[in-house]
Amino acid sequence: MSDNPSQTPGPSPGAPAPVIRHIGVLLILCGILFFWNLGALGLTDRDEGRNAEAGREMLETGDWMSPTFNYEPRYAKPALVYWLMGASYKVFGVSEFAARFPSALFGLGLVLMLYLFLTRLRDTNTGLLGALMLALNLQMIGLNRMALTDSVLIFFTTLSLLAFWLGFQTTRERRPWMWVCYVSMGIATLAKGPVGFLVPLIVVALYLSLTKQWRPFWQEGRPLAGTALTILIALPWYAGMWWLHGSEYTDSAQANTVGRFLKPMEGHSFGFLFYIPVLLLGFFPWSGWLLFAWPAALKDWRATRRANVLQDPSPVTDQPSHSGKLDWFAAAWIFATFVFFTLSSTRLPHYIGPLFPAAAMLTASYWSRCVREPSTRGANASVHLVMWVGFVLAGALACMPWIYDTMLASKLTKEYPLATQLSLGSGPYIAATVLLIGMGLVGLFGLSETRRGGAFWAAGGSLLGVVLVLMIFVLPAANKYFVAPQQELAYAAGLNLAPGEQLIAYGATRPSTAFYARRKVLFVGSGEEEKLRTALSQPGRTMILLPESFVDKLPGDLKNYQPILKRYGYLLLASEPMVKIPENVLPPPPALEPKIFGH
Repeated sequence: MSDNPSQTPGPSPGAPAPVIRHIGVLLILCGILFFWNLGALGLTDRDEGRNAEAGREMLETGDWMSPTFNYEPRYAKPALVYWLMGASYKVFGVSEFAARFPSALFGLGLVLMLYLFLTRLRDTNTGLLGALMLALNLQMIGLNRMALTDSVLIFFTTLSLLAFWLGFQTTRERRPWMWVCYVSMGIATLAKGPVGFLVPLIVVALYLSLTKQWRPFWQEGRPLAGTALTILIALPWYAGMWWLHGSEYTDSAQANTVGRFLKPMEGHSFGFLFYIPVLLLGFFPWSGWLLFAWPAALKDWRATRRANVLQDPSPVTDQPSHSGKLDWFAAAWIFATFVFFTLSSTRLPHYIGPLFPAAAMLTASYWSRCVREPSTRGANASVHLVMWVGFVLAGALACMPWIYDTMLASKLTKEYPLATQLSLGSGPYIAATVLLIGMGLVGLFGLSETRRGGAFWAAGGSLLGVVLVLMIFVLPAANKYFVAPQQELAYAAGLNLAPGEQLIAYGATRPSTAFYARRKVLFVGSGEEEKLRTALSQPGRTMILLPESFVDKLPGDLKNYQPILKRYGYLLLASEPMVKIPENVLPPPPALEPKIFGH
């Protein structure tokens, strides 16, 4: 396989049919995975609630510069994703679907972008494999269905790195692609801060160091002009925030970037090896092949280095002997990103999302080789690893109802009052059965040299089946007891409170409450009863949203607070009744003959 677009066996003007068919398949699949029932589940807390409300407040106030949450400054993230959400709200109206639509849209764009890239540099089959691997894994499905910044970040960091490859490692159309690389870094920085340019920077730096190409990059890559372009795109917003808010913004921004890297924030430290199981499960079912693809690329690079192929200081030319370079680039991409986020003190599963496109590229290349060359080292072992990871996951799914009933439900009742009444039903067992059958088929096909290609479809089909089962049978029940009740009461409170009246969220202080109430909310946590007492002393109508278990903790004389709504263990109390009967007004006398409608 050549990295030269002029030599690729991919699409040509005379044979566009495979590309059209593949894009059709990807559109249908991503439509199901990313867009179907996108607004059926209420916003999860904490990040989804904060992000969705920040975008809504931008639209409401018309202040597109300074993000706010609960009408107070929110400096944790730049404004790009809030701008996208605001535009989505304008088109679709304020809803969960609209809040998540940008993530789903950029997720779809990412899959199509990787397909076109691999099809151009490799062939249509490898392009389809890579795109399907990127769309069909647990991590990317989750990120592309949530109102987070990560989907937009991953799209632009990936575009930056793919554009770098096209602009530096190929001879045709070099200069325009390098500008795309730098522009994408600037936009990624507006999506999630410095990580938007740091991820491409460390990947490119590692790759250039390993391949000894720093000198040609300085000559051909225009790093100084490119850096200036990146700064020109990202700096105006940051400068504007500094101009408007001064040290208040810079201190907060520093705490959420450098501070997040140097010390754990909000208890998200976890262990140093945290991202190993995250990658193994998040990239399932392709992670088993990835763990063999990466060492194979490293071994190939070392062998080539020993053979002195990389001694030529000029940029890589379009020669078949350099066909493995793209695999080495993907391997460096994975390694640099993984190490960077591992060294960060604050660790969350979605942080390593930017390496998943490279993982799909490298795994698709390796699996294509396994199908073409049955004797490829690790082919059978990788199939066994995929199967065993799947069997373990199937066992976990089958045990999920028992684990929930015996170990988790009682611990969740403090925040979710009726957690013990939730039944997971047959969904986990169906999902486990689908996965067991799928992994059996992976072994049946994958361990056969003549039918090995079928293992890919068995793995992808089983994961698709598991995801659909969970979306249809498990998530609606979890939404009913865990997510929706407080949000429904918050929405009712927002409809019935006048602008000058207050809503208090006591006990379960979830950010999505502000999104559903469409108003400022006073959040009072457990142990902050003095804050609550002060708030209740204020004149005017007040509503309190709280779990039933927190009623006894309410301070003061609450005889005037009446329960007006109740949903699955949550209460909405009001200091005044929703309907007032005027005093000293006699009811009208009854009519002598009742009137019958229609007569």
